[in-house]
Amino acid sequence: MSIEKDEPLTPAGRLFVQPATDQIINCVLGLDRPVGIETTRSVITDSLLIKHPRFTSLLVKDNHGRERWKTVEIEIDRHIIFLPNALGNHDDDDDDDETIVNDYIADLTVSCPLSTDKPLWEIHILAAHKCVVIRLHHALGDGVSLLSLMLTMCRKVSDGDKMPTIEPPSSSRSNHRRESGAGRFWKLLKTTWFTLIYMLEFFMRSVWVRDKETAVRGGAGVELWPRKLVTAKFSLDDMKTVKSSVVNTTINDVLFAVISSGLSRYLEMHSRKPPREGIQMTGVAMVNLRPSQGIQEITELMKKNSRSRWGNKFGMMLLPIYYHKNGSDPLEYLKRAKKMIDRKKLSLEAFLSYQIGYFVMKCFGAKIASLLNYRIICNTSFTISNVVGPKEEFMIAGIPVTYIRTTSSSLAHAITMHMMSYAGKADMQILVAKDLIPQPEILAKCFEDALLEMKEAALKIGENPSKFPQNSG
Repeated sequence: MSIEKDEPLTPAGRLFVQPATDQIINCVLGLDRPVGIETTRSVITDSLLIKHPRFTSLLVKDNHGRERWKTVEIEIDRHIIFLPNALGNHDDDDDDDETIVNDYIADLTVSCPLSTDKPLWEIHILAAHKCVVIRLHHALGDGVSLLSLMLTMCRKVSDGDKMPTIEPPSSSRSNHRRESGAGRFWKLLKTTWFTLIYMLEFFMRSVWVRDKETAVRGGAGVELWPRKLVTAKFSLDDMKTVKSSVVNTTINDVLFAVISSGLSRYLEMHSRKPPREGIQMTGVAMVNLRPSQGIQEITELMKKNSRSRWGNKFGMMLLPIYYHKNGSDPLEYLKRAKKMIDRKKLSLEAFLSYQIGYFVMKCFGAKIASLLNYRIICNTSFTISNVVGPKEEFMIAGIPVTYIRTTSSSLAHAITMHMMSYAGKADMQILVAKDLIPQPEILAKCFEDALLEMKEAALKIGENPSKFPQNSG
């Protein structure tokens, strides 16, 4: 990939470097055994990472105050932080590796920006805890592309000569039957209606409408509060079992059902008074609008004179869930989640939110665009993302990777959730403002229990389908 010297940032990249919406991705790789600094340096030196223009460029400003990328000579040792000794309180038996690493990352999310006197990435080696933390500024690119670039340094455990792969998301169009003229007209009508409704809500959220107060809602200034990070662990097989219980359901539908049920459970247990039935909690999800072909895309981008464009191109979706007391059928959460997400996917909300952001950025500048995004965050309740990782186990420098998890800088939300799948598992990092949610382990347990309860209900459907007929939602 060839770029001109001092290339300008993309609109989304400019958004991610504004103080109110500054975002750093913190990705942790668990290792089967510790890795040394010399091995790490060797892997980076031989990788595509230091050949990629974004990873060898400084963030600078021109005479007009616009952010640009300026290519420099990279000093690898400045990007490697080696911590050989164990962290945490060794006298506490409950301070296991996972807790210590999560606490370390939680501190990074609120108090440790990346230095702008070097390219915006770092690798922290936590040798005693058998993991590495890769810190990447979101202005460098979107999550899928950055993950794909990272995986070029890895090889499959089953075949040491091949890189792990990420399966591109399947197109939902392939599941649709050919529609009649009346069907296409009805679909167009629904698309228009849902788009108008959701864009009106989007506008109101950016100005004055906000979620009602609950035990899990943050607001302006909460992004500066101390954080705590915990991990909710799911089995992809369990999620697929639940997925099979309702026709045409996706893993994202299951994830949102789990979040809806889990938050309802948590509020029921930890609210000073029971919330009003049906109270809304709105999530914010970023939708990648740039087609991605995974690692194959990286190869194309690195070619000279490639027409492929690196960077961020994303829209925003507002995803509402509602508090409900646990009823007799836990799959009701799934049916409600599917109905809501199907309507969202039918609309043009993500595409138009990107276009509006681009227009505001171009006409009024990055500060105003950042302020509008910040207002939306302040007026909603949580952030959610889901990234599909490799299906097969992989290794780096010959060391098998046991898990891969990710989270980002703290936002004005009290809860930020990032799920990533890997080798049959799905780990969700739950970053909370610990003054509002002092025991996030309970919240993680609520999510895990919600999935298991839905799985049991789904298995009953499989045993007796006539008694529990499938419902398309």
